[in-house]
Amino acid sequence: MAYRTAPVATSTMPPGIPYIIGNELAERFSFYGMRTILMVFMTTALVTHEGAKDLMSEAEASKWIHAYMAAVYLTPLAGGLIADLWLGKYKTIISLSLVYCLGHLVLALDSTRDGLFWGLTLVAIGAGGIKPCVASHVGDQFGKSNAHLLPRIYNWFYFSINFGSVFATLLTPWLMKEHGPHVAFGVPGVLMFIATFLFWLGRNQFAHIPPQPREFLQELQRPVVLRSIAGLMMIYLFIAMFWSLFDQTASRWVAQATRMDLTLFGVEVLPDQIQSVNPLLVMLMIPFFSLVVYPFVGRFLTLTPLRKICLGFAIAAVSFVIPALVETWIVAGEKPTIWWQVFAYVLITGAEIMISITALEFSYTQAPARLKSIIMALFYSSVFLGNIFTSAVNASIEKTGLASSLNGSAYYWFFVQCMAVTTVLFVFVALFYKGQTYLQEEKV
Repeated sequence: MAYRTAPVATSTMPPGIPYIIGNELAERFSFYGMRTILMVFMTTALVTHEGAKDLMSEAEASKWIHAYMAAVYLTPLAGGLIADLWLGKYKTIISLSLVYCLGHLVLALDSTRDGLFWGLTLVAIGAGGIKPCVASHVGDQFGKSNAHLLPRIYNWFYFSINFGSVFATLLTPWLMKEHGPHVAFGVPGVLMFIATFLFWLGRNQFAHIPPQPREFLQELQRPVVLRSIAGLMMIYLFIAMFWSLFDQTASRWVAQATRMDLTLFGVEVLPDQIQSVNPLLVMLMIPFFSLVVYPFVGRFLTLTPLRKICLGFAIAAVSFVIPALVETWIVAGEKPTIWWQVFAYVLITGAEIMISITALEFSYTQAPARLKSIIMALFYSSVFLGNIFTSAVNASIEKTGLASSLNGSAYYWFFVQCMAVTTVLFVFVALFYKGQTYLQEEKV
């Protein structure tokens, strides 16, 4: 069957959007459900092939987690190239989603380091490979007639990510505690299969932008396109530092929570369940930012995408001050309430909304028509670079042990300083960057 190869000329939402949103919700449940329990699994449940305990230290587990996260956000480069040069976005998403499902299966069946390595490798290939394709496939459904709806749909897209995430981060730690790693990793695998099925159901409703390798290579030879890519890559280098901080909510923040008073509203929660605060806050704060914060700030300052990102950087730096103070109190023998981490989540979630959602839409609109997937992949490479940096810092700590100058609260203050410097330098980027908007041609 021949699929439609261009967006419909309409002023309303495209017909394929519900399938994309449903797919993203289920896929993000699978991804965050598995990621949520990694720290606890590695430090409490990892075994040898003979069944003996084979546990990791906090630094070693952090190194593994951030190396894995780095891989998840490096493989989008391969996925973007496959989509733009060969298969197109739809076929790339379907094919790599099956690899994704296989990774979940390996994690569910094998609780050894070998199973962990191969399971995470397959998930990284699948989850990373589809990332730039899904994000750009959303934008491909829109033409000039409904381009004004792009900010709204990327908000919905991000909302669906966090709707799936909030349930995953609440459910999978409980499954891990009550039923063990086989069930805890298996349930996210089932959700990934459902996500793949939902995306297949929408195949006749999508605009399938075909790959055009000749045009792709011609675009890369145009000076204006090369300048655009160079400008975007410079922005992504700064965004990488934000991800270096943010993704530690799945590693260092979880480890810190194990040493805190975990009572919320009179109920004791699990340390890895605290991560559910982030997606829950995203769902609450997206409309608050859209309807209240941005209009209010807009009265005094024109909020361009880059200015939003710059403000987000500043908030991210402040958010890491809180775990730094908490670590100081813990070292002093106190047991701080987990409400301090909740407050830190409020700040870093606000930063995420201003940086990540804004950068998604900005990346799509600044990418030439035939380079949408690869530009999205370059955006996700900022997450790769951020996690590589965090993994390297933790590898250094693991190697030097007690001699490290980044033990205790000094670890968090180091990242506060890195983010503060990033913010100051990015001010100049926001002042002088000039871009160009590209959208897909409609089918009349």
